[in-house]
Amino acid sequence: MLVIRGFEQRVSALYRDSEIPGFVHLSIGQEAAAVGACWPLRPADVVTSTHRGHGHCLAKGLAPLGMFAELMGKDRGTNRGRGGSMHIADPRIGIFGANGIVAAGVPIAVGAATAAQIRAGRSGQDGDGVAVAFFGDGAPAQGAFHEAVNLAAVWELPVVFFCENNGYAEFAPTETQHATTLEQRAAGYGAGYVGVDGNDVAATAAVMDAVVERVRGGHGSTIVEATTYRWHGHYEGDPERYRSAEELEEWKAKDPLVVHEVRLRDAGVSDDEIKELESSVAADLDAAVDEARTLEQPSVDTLHDFVLRPRPEVVESPLPPEDAPVFRTMDAVRNALRAELAADERVFLAGVDVGEGGNVFGLTRGMREEFGDRVRDTPISETAVVGLGVGAAMAGMRPVVEVMYLDFLGVCFDQLLNQAAKLPFMTGGGAQMGLTVRTQFAAGRSSGSQHSQSLEALLAHIPGLTVVMPSTPADTYGLLRTAIQDPNPVVFIENRLLYGTKGPQPADDHLVPIGSAKVVRPGEHVTVVSVSRMVHDAVAAAETVADEGLSVEVIDLRTVAPLDMPTVLESVAKTSRLLIAHEAVLPHGIGAEIAATVAREGFWDLDAPIERIGAAPTPAPYAPNLEHTWLPDTEKIADAIRRVVSA
Repeated sequence: MLVIRGFEQRVSALYRDSEIPGFVHLSIGQEAAAVGACWPLRPADVVTSTHRGHGHCLAKGLAPLGMFAELMGKDRGTNRGRGGSMHIADPRIGIFGANGIVAAGVPIAVGAATAAQIRAGRSGQDGDGVAVAFFGDGAPAQGAFHEAVNLAAVWELPVVFFCENNGYAEFAPTETQHATTLEQRAAGYGAGYVGVDGNDVAATAAVMDAVVERVRGGHGSTIVEATTYRWHGHYEGDPERYRSAEELEEWKAKDPLVVHEVRLRDAGVSDDEIKELESSVAADLDAAVDEARTLEQPSVDTLHDFVLRPRPEVVESPLPPEDAPVFRTMDAVRNALRAELAADERVFLAGVDVGEGGNVFGLTRGMREEFGDRVRDTPISETAVVGLGVGAAMAGMRPVVEVMYLDFLGVCFDQLLNQAAKLPFMTGGGAQMGLTVRTQFAAGRSSGSQHSQSLEALLAHIPGLTVVMPSTPADTYGLLRTAIQDPNPVVFIENRLLYGTKGPQPADDHLVPIGSAKVVRPGEHVTVVSVSRMVHDAVAAAETVADEGLSVEVIDLRTVAPLDMPTVLESVAKTSRLLIAHEAVLPHGIGAEIAATVAREGFWDLDAPIERIGAAPTPAPYAPNLEHTWLPDTEKIADAIRRVVSA
């Protein structure tokens, strides 16, 4: 507790003196809760933290020097200067990260607990590991909290949800934020509940000893609510108009350090011993600050480091022979998942109805019987599903989580945007993230505006995410296997209207490299670049205009992040004309990025303006005639080819 208090007092001064450049949220006054909560944890146990997370990290074993250096933005900081105060982490010792998004760490802890449960089941032993999710009293208002606690209760996961109730959710008193208590919520989830005086470190440690032992023994999750108080504002510089000076002084009288100092004296510890301990801690912290000041900032040459881990080298297998067996895209998905589950015990599947029902399209039917607990049905909780994927990937697993429709990513976007994509970077490369998110989309069958969207450009705009969109059964099989083996987070987007499409079946060991486009139809007069189902329309359009003497080269991108621009540029250098066709709405789509890159790097090869074709800039219509008008098709692509060639 002295280390945490002294660390944060120095951080406050360093921030005041502009030696710390970014946001700082301090937990002075809450030291007993952090220390008591972490007291029974083993090195392999996992904690997820909050934006007020210094105490949790120190209590779990992180060294002050690296943390001071991180807050100062130094290269030897815990996160190599990429995270700062709100994102300190060290997954090597089970600290999966402080978090700038309220409640976002709670589903990640559920993922870590899922990894522990699967490993324990594989070894036939209980108690392989537990996770502790720290959160504040404002977090239960977030959907992420509800989804994660519910999922943990349904799966009886080894996770402790530890609430530091300091009386305020940012600037608002707790009682104004919730119509019910956390204890009542716990009963509704079917989770255990224990309340404790969070300013009494011995009481908190005793409660956590019992709770962690129970959770580690396989008896399901528990919510612990520790009542405490923060002495500083929500952030350093907060004017604190929302509370009185009298209230603050009342809580300072309950200072956890003073409470425990009295206990130590009653136990026979002398004043000299206590003073010696205080002096020793202060000297160590001062030395850490002095050393952190001398450290170098990250080199600007390392700006792009840690965004993606190096990909394994993948050599694409030759095309299957013409007499190869024929299979469907849906078979390709099923076969790829089965192959990776069989080859790697770290792989597991999770999603709505993927176990008992085999998902909405029956793609995973029978896999639960074959692979047991590694094929898991979840509640309809996209944030919890993707969050458990993030946490399990950080714990070294290779989760494949399913979001039923691409449109539903909006429900869980934080876990993709701010967690999966950013955690490897914000931890200075410390976080593993071998996560695959499978989803599907399609327009053309009157599915309406919330089940038809092609949102790949939204995902491709996020550094750290890989986005894959295959068009053939063989590519679906090879790319899905490669995605699951990849050490980076991959969003794998299937087109449901292609599930019945047939094609030659490749060898079982077939792989396709990520980021590699393919020329699927050679040509001389114009290049057409497309992806997913629209590739088939582009090929059909090319065959239509071939009777008019036009030779069209069609490129299947296969991956939209990263884009294989060398293949596109090489083709444009040959044809001198470019058309980009995609199913997504035209403005701001991937076609705009491709066009901009070709205009910059292939300008002198172009003999005509670049043309783009995509859906009209409206939500997807329901009426068939409107949807037909809205969506590109073979005829519209053929007309666009004619315009490009005649320009």
